[in-house]
Amino acid sequence: MADTLLEDGAMTHGHHHGRDHAHDNELDPMAARVRALETILVAKGLIDPQAIGVIVDTYETKVGPRNGAAVVAKAWSDPEFADWLRQDATTAIASLGFTGRQGEHMQAVFNTPETHNLVVCTLCSCYPWSVLGLPPVWYKAPAYRSRAVIDPRGVLREFGLDLPAETMIRVWDSTAELRYLVVPQRPADTEGLGEDELAALVTRDSMIGTGLAGAGQP
Repeated sequence: MADTLLEDGAMTHGHHHGRDHAHDNELDPMAARVRALETILVAKGLIDPQAIGVIVDTYETKVGPRNGAAVVAKAWSDPEFADWLRQDATTAIASLGFTGRQGEHMQAVFNTPETHNLVVCTLCSCYPWSVLGLPPVWYKAPAYRSRAVIDPRGVLREFGLDLPAETMIRVWDSTAELRYLVVPQRPADTEGLGEDELAALVTRDSMIGTGLAGAGQP
């Protein structure tokens, strides 16, 4: 039976998130203020809530993840870049023009036939904005944050990803200072594709670990 490992962050996690996020499940003051403003604007007929939903979805699933997809495609295509990404993801990603806030570091974790990586933020919702854009709603949900650690295999099944029993699942806990990018396995029969074509196969979920590249997910 394969093991499940919780990597990094878990023991020191709580000392760093407080500067950036509320730890309870209620809206933080800024989010509450935004929600109130949105309610007023909708009531006055100045904005369309459906249009807001479309815009948020675009940034969650399209604009931001394109950056990460470019990083993954480069790693698939260029072994030297892949090695650089393993050793110093922050600098390698920055070389492509994608940078986060000052003090935020990146680590790339590579899926293999033997190991599958899954990213979670157990105390709040730290997320690699520079390469994935806005976090999806489910990533911030308490159920995902707890169950991804307790029962990652079950969580992945709910996402439609049923891994072989012998595959080890490594769960990586993000912090405000260190965030993770999963480099999914390159799909078969893609040897002749260029980087742009490869990037089109990389999904947001595959870079979190809840999906596979080329699986047609957002």
